[in-house]
Parts: sequence; structure tokens; C-alpha cells
Amino acid sequence: MDRIAERTERWLSFFKPDAPPGFLYIIREKVEEPGMAPYVQPNQADRTKWMDYIKWTYGYYLRRIGWWDDDLVPHLNMITGTEIFAEAFGCSVYRPANDMPFAQPCVSTAEEAGKLRVPELSSSTLARVFGMADELKAEFGKEAPLRMADLQSPMDIASLIWDKNTLYDAMLEAPEAVKELSAKVKRLMAAFLDEWFRRYGTAGVAHYPDYYKDNMVSFSVDEVGAVSPAMFDEFFRDELNELSGRYGGLGVHCCAHARHQWGKFRALKGLRFMNLGLWSTIKEVTGFFPSVVHWHDWRPDGPVSTWAGKLPRGSRMVLEVHSADRADAARLAGELGMLRSRMSLITDR
Repeated sequence: MDRIAERTERWLSFFKPDAPPGFLYIIREKVEEPGMAPYVQPNQADRTKWMDYIKWTYGYYLRRIGWWDDDLVPHLNMITGTEIFAEAFGCSVYRPANDMPFAQPCVSTAEEAGKLRVPELSSSTLARVFGMADELKAEFGKEAPLRMADLQSPMDIASLIWDKNTLYDAMLEAPEAVKELSAKVKRLMAAFLDEWFRRYGTAGVAHYPDYYKDNMVSFSVDEVGAVSPAMFDEFFRDELNELSGRYGGLGVHCCAHARHQWGKFRALKGLRFMNLGLWSTIKEVTGFFPSVVHWHDWRPDGPVSTWAGKLPRGSRMVLEVHSADRADAARLAGELGMLRSRMSLITDR
């Protein structure tokens, strides 16, 4: 428990506005253990197997603490997909055998969108998510962190509910209807988050990527890659600012080609974390967003011993490093720990 407390404290300190430059790191190992629970895609029809895998994964996270030291915080991974809020509004869900489920749109016109009503949280399909989380907390205790269920921005969820074959035309021809649908999603999302934080506390692991946070909310904001900066202001900015203010800060994941929206992201209130599809250089990204924590699909080339001069100067970075096997993971974690200690001494001076 002391090691877990050390890790959570490193994350919380890392997010402080006056935190010095540095890095955190997570080592990924290809897991092959005797008796490991088989992974299943999120599906209530396989709820027992789904829950078994979540429980097994938490046990694995606890065991790996004794194998190497990195910054992964053991947590109960809810493993939900992008469909959960759209499903609550009445969308059917397609569940491929070997991939994540996704919602199928249930409206295609402004009139149909206007007829949708915000569901009551406790009687909606989202109640299943709380049922699973309650069961996990009852078994593992209130101190076991939960990984947040999947959170798309309200407008991103609206784009799952409304058929995109007509949505983009409607954003130009019937914008108020699109905004009304997004506002309905935001109301349901706020009810969900209020209840989540009431039951389980504000600290926990983000839905993606798996960083530990407190007093902030994190969203996938991908639909902005398909719209102009002016449409970002019209359809996305205000809802993101409102939710950031409501929950104390904002983390953004965006894997779209959205370089044209960087200025809009940077202007969001309470922005504290960025995870981008890296369509530019790491130096440009960290320079454009100098005051946030960065986690991108990037790590320096070459041996760890050479990384000190390759990390973006003045940045706070999270590095995700993949290992060949468990012995390699332990080696990498040791080398990264030594590098961090050495860089901390330089920073402290």
C-alpha cells in the first residue's frame, strides 16, 4: 500500500501548476500468466466473464508492483466502450466478436433529435455501469481506484446518436437542433459524473489513457478533426469549458488529425492534460502547450541512458514503454528510475 500511495502522490504532484519539469513512466508487458482470465469484449451477456477479467487484471496490477517500479496505479478497469451514453438515449449497439462495441445512430433529422428525452439515470442502461462499479468496490474496498467509464465529449456522443450522413449538413442548416441534442447529452453526462464522484470520490484513473488524476474530468474529443475552428467555438468550446469548471479541470484525448484545433484546445479553461495523435513533432506539441502534462505516442529513440537530452526541455511528460518480457520490463524500469533521479537532482539545483 505504501508503494501505491507513492505512485498516486507522484501523479498528484505532477499535475500541480508549479510542478517542475520531469517525466513519469509506465512499462507495458505482454501478459501471459497461468490462470489468467480470458479477455472478453464489454457485453452484459458475458457479464460474469467480463467481471472476472476486470478482477484478474486488478490482481495482476497489484502483483506487478513487486516485479518492477513504475507509475502505473493499480485500478479496477471498467472496460466500457464509446457506446454507453448513446445506448442510454436509445441507440442500438453492434457488438463485433473481436472488437469493441459501438452505437448505431438512432436519429437522422432535426425533428427526430428533438423528440429524444434525457433518460433518468437510475433507470437507464447506465445503471449497469454503477452496478458493476458497486460490486467491484464491495469486493475490493473503497481504497481500490476505479478507472472511469468511457467519456466522449457531449458533442462527440451526439455525433454517435445522429447519423453522420445528415449530421454535418444539420450543423450548417439546423445548428440549434444539433446544439439541443448535445445539451441533452451534457445533462445526462453531468448527472452521471455527479453520481460517480458522489459514490466513489473524485480521485481515480482516467478512461484514456490510464493516468491517475483528482478533481478533473477527461474526455475524448475526436470529432473536432472533421470541423473548422469556427465550428469548434460554436459546438464544442462552451460545453467543454462548462464541464471543466464544474469538475475542477480538463484532460483531453484527441486521436484525430486536428492540428488546426490546437489553438482552440489551448484556450480551453482549466486544461491540464493533453493526449494527441502525434501528427507533429514532440517539440512543437510541448512548445504549443507548455503548461500541461503531456502523454503522446512518443518516446525517445536509443538506450534509456541517452534520453536525458532527448526529452522536451521544460516539459512534463508521461512515457509509455513496451518491454520484450518481464525481465526486460524490470531492466527498463530500473534504468528509467535512475534517469529520473538524476534529472531530478539537476532540476532541484
